[in-house]
Amino acid sequence: MYEGKTVGVVVPAYNEEQFIGEVIDTLPEFVDRAYVIDDASTDDTWAEIEDHAAAVNQAVPEDPPLTDGGVELDPRVVPIQHEENRGVGGAIKTGYLRALEDGVDVTAVMGGDGQTEPDIVERIVAPVAEGKADYAKGNRLLDRDRDDMPMFRQVGNFMLTFLTKIASGYWKMMDPQNGSTAISHEALERVGIEDMYEGYGYCNDLLIRLNTRNVTVADVSRRAVYKDETSHIDYRTYVPKVSTMLLRGFLRRLRVKYFVNDFHPLPLFYYLGALGAGSGVLALVANAVRRGREDGPAGGLALFLVGCVTLLLAMVFDLEENRDLEVLLYDR
Repeated sequence: MYEGKTVGVVVPAYNEEQFIGEVIDTLPEFVDRAYVIDDASTDDTWAEIEDHAAAVNQAVPEDPPLTDGGVELDPRVVPIQHEENRGVGGAIKTGYLRALEDGVDVTAVMGGDGQTEPDIVERIVAPVAEGKADYAKGNRLLDRDRDDMPMFRQVGNFMLTFLTKIASGYWKMMDPQNGSTAISHEALERVGIEDMYEGYGYCNDLLIRLNTRNVTVADVSRRAVYKDETSHIDYRTYVPKVSTMLLRGFLRRLRVKYFVNDFHPLPLFYYLGALGAGSGVLALVANAVRRGREDGPAGGLALFLVGCVTLLLAMVFDLEENRDLEVLLYDR
């Protein structure tokens, strides 16, 4: 337990036979239950999970901690195997649903590749257990050691951060695809986790869902950890899929948060701005095709600029509307 709260961790693993055993063996002491999900690996990951889970479960104290409902969290490690590969988001969704069933107070996520070291887990769990936020995520870009992150990852990270800021409404947040997270039982119940995106963009999608429900999010500085793990991301499919998911999530957030749950004119600025900027671009392209022999580019350029200013105003209003939903924790 941590600060009187039961703590579970979800550990997704796909072809991580080299690392998953050490992850299970070095679970933080305050973790009451670990849901280790083998996402239909093609190597010996499942065998490693079973062997190390059995060893850890045999070492559980005689009086295991209880949840608020009086249910013993025994065994400490719960191995789960997918028959078909569903992606990291699908594996985490499986763990989240099991944590909801067990009534765990705070559920964290640890990478099966060993990148989420035990002390990092505590940094992420603390703000949720202490009631400072209902969701906390790691941020490698706040830490002085961020130079450990390869440059191409930093560039891609900043680009995806900007897009996720717009889509989610958490404008102070950075490093949105960081997998070190913790969420309260209450927030997990509210976000509709059954519909969460199952690919590598799951964490970006979850941020959008959290904002739609006005959940407070903490950005927690953490160091970057890179070992000899192999990335399973195919960027040729990852970028278009995540971009499409972010656009759909953004439109869903505007509709549900500002029209369905309450009324706010903010979405109108986004819609009118996009319409104006898009129409201006089309007018400029049409004029270029006609080689400027008619009205010239002034009308299209003016429409484009007005659209861009309207979009900027929408972003400013969005930032102000969500300012109280963000907490930045640089040092703990």
